[in-house]
Amino acid sequence: MLENINESRTPISDLGEFGLIDHLTQSLSTHHPETLKGIGDDAAVLKFPDDQVQVITTDLLVEGVHFDLAYMPLKHLGYKAVMVNLSDVCAMNAQPKQVTVSVALSNRFTVEAIDELYDGIKLACKKYQVDLIGGDTTSSTSGMVISITAIGMSHPDKVVYRNGAQLNDLLVVTGDVGAAYLGLQVLEREKQVFSVNPKAQPDLEPYHYLVERQLKPEARTDIIKLLAELGVLPTSMIDISDGLSSEILHLTKASEVGCSVYEDKLPLDPQVINTCEELNLDSTTIALSGGEDYELLFTINQNDFDRIKGNPNLTVIGHINAPQDGVHLITRAQTQIPIIARGWNPLKSNAED
Repeated sequence: MLENINESRTPISDLGEFGLIDHLTQSLSTHHPETLKGIGDDAAVLKFPDDQVQVITTDLLVEGVHFDLAYMPLKHLGYKAVMVNLSDVCAMNAQPKQVTVSVALSNRFTVEAIDELYDGIKLACKKYQVDLIGGDTTSSTSGMVISITAIGMSHPDKVVYRNGAQLNDLLVVTGDVGAAYLGLQVLEREKQVFSVNPKAQPDLEPYHYLVERQLKPEARTDIIKLLAELGVLPTSMIDISDGLSSEILHLTKASEVGCSVYEDKLPLDPQVINTCEELNLDSTTIALSGGEDYELLFTINQNDFDRIKGNPNLTVIGHINAPQDGVHLITRAQTQIPIIARGWNPLKSNAED
């Protein structure tokens, strides 16, 4: 219902694979001297200084599983597809530098539609100053599939892994959580209304922040710069893509520690609180289980607390315990509830949800 209507539609077959690649990449430029050769040869060529390491991550987005084109505009999809990979690079305390983009398309997509997708991809590359250096295109018998690989750079002693959390470390989250999940619920609701009455126009203004967090999230490259400026090196880090509860468990399992998370410390946007009341949902459950926030969750030594306290981008939500203490939510009533993973699992069937 949010898709743009193209006046002219050109079948992809009119251009062919290499013609389509030339069409999509003719206006690309590079931002980094490390990119010696981008698109235009059998492989890209990168050169990094000897004292730095590469961080590489790949994500796969499948139509009908990870996105619904009924309400996801193609430009937003292209932007988000790049962004989710950049978020993984940030979770290693690295700065993203390059991406490759591969797309499989069914014959229902026109050249103009793919132009919209790549407009979003190019916008993300421009905003985050990353170079699009290659990829592939092929046909698909069932909708669209997007695969993106992101390459980042960091110093060896600055890379942060999931397994470094130590006893008494503080657990910190960036931004706020839960909004993207609620944005998805609002969009799904409007989709159902549209299916019954195609003339109905959605009123998304009361939910603008939630919808934006779902359709156009942002990678927290700013946090990597902020932590460096503050002189804070996290002991462990992960991005929040599958839900806060799932990511807490990933981090504590990798680090072999326990954790206490405080309900009254969870950062919630007012629109999240209001919408939860409207939809009769528990805001704490949404904060813990909602996915696709793409914020960063990390631990720091207690000695670094004074460097981050009062910063509006960072919230301390808990602390690390001994492994035998387990992973718990401390409620407002001061009761302990074991945290279990209820976040997004793309390999889980609806029957198991």
